[in-house]
Parts: sequence; C-alpha cells; structure tokens
Amino acid sequence: MIKIGHVLTLEPKYSEKVETYKCKVVELEDGKVYVDYPFNVKTNRTVFLLDGMQLKAGFVGEDESFYSFDTEVLGRVKKNIPMLILAYPGDEQLVRVQRRQFVRVDAIVDVAIHPLNGEFEPFTTVTSDISAGGAAIVLPNEIAGLKAGMMIETWFVLHMRSGDYHYLRLLAKVVRIFNDSVPKASLQFMEVSDAERLLLIRYSFEKQLEAKKKEEWLKE
Repeated sequence: MIKIGHVLTLEPKYSEKVETYKCKVVELEDGKVYVDYPFNVKTNRTVFLLDGMQLKAGFVGEDESFYSFDTEVLGRVKKNIPMLILAYPGDEQLVRVQRRQFVRVDAIVDVAIHPLNGEFEPFTTVTSDISAGGAAIVLPNEIAGLKAGMMIETWFVLHMRSGDYHYLRLLAKVVRIFNDSVPKASLQFMEVSDAERLLLIRYSFEKQLEAKKKEEWLKE
C-alpha cells in the first residue's frame, strides 16, 4: 500500500502544541519506512525527532483515500542521503478514510474568495460547514459572475483548539449555488496536499468533539 515516493505527514502523538511535519518515503523494509528528514510545514525548517518519539503518520494513496497509522522513530541512517527510520505496522493496520467519508461539520470559518480569471470581484465571507473534501460558503449578496462548475481560489483561516491559526490556500470548484435560508455555494477542494488534508481532518474532528461536549452539557 505505502510506496516509495509517497509524501508522509507526521504529527507528535503526545504534545500540547500541534505541529505537522512532512517527509518523503525513500526506502521500504519489512516493518520499517525510511524517509528523508522531515520539515515543519509551518516554518519550513528541518526538525529533529528523537528516537522512540511516538507519531501519527498519514498519506494519500493511489485511490485518493487518506491512510493513517501510528508509528515511532526507530533511528536514523545515512546512505545516499540522511534518512529517518520509522516503524511501519503493516498494510492491515492502516486506517482508511475515503473522500466520501469526510464528515462535514457545522463551523464558521473566515474565507476569502478570488477568481482565477477575473470573472467576479473578490470577496470575504464565512463557511456554514466544512470538511476535508469541501465546504459550503455564505454568499453575502448576489455575486455576479460566480457560477457552478467554476474553478476559484480560496483562502481559509482555521483556528485550532490549541490556539494556533493555520492559513490554507486551496483551489476549489463551485459545485452548486443554492438558497438555504441564505444564498450559499457548495465547494469541492481540488489538489489538496497531504498536510492540508490532515489539517482539515483534524479541524473537523475538533469541531465534532466540541459539538459532542456541548450536546452532553445541554443534557445535564
């Protein structure tokens, strides 16, 4: 399932500060994955991971599904390039999330919408829901030139539970424009990187937890 050339996203399992690292699979061995040295996607700087460090890893497979697994740093080695050795539990231990399984959660996220070829005036708005695969945005008024099937550029601001802000620049397709008490447009994200997808999944998961806690509080 995992192959040489796959881009892995890594996150520390036990850390108060949420960080995302990125690296590429260079070699494979039974129970091991050799990757080039990871870098922090926010600072773009190489990070040093201690032996034994517990991580969550993920990658996008050829079927466009997202796969995740638990791993730890086993060591490091230098062949043609310096490499980090990660534990690989095997294909049967991968957790698969298909595109259609991306859960949409109600969330108000600030977003800026830009045309690719000047079809309409750029505008800022908020989402009514979001997932790792797309979002629904509120249309502040009639946006002349915005049509279903159009490709647009979006800038999302994700406020994580840790207090960190992440800014995502995503190419999106306008799936449809509809009126659900207020005018809205449904968007599908295109060409999402592994790191961006993982961030969206984490954000959606955090919002699910918030909604569940609120529901439990109301029942008390």
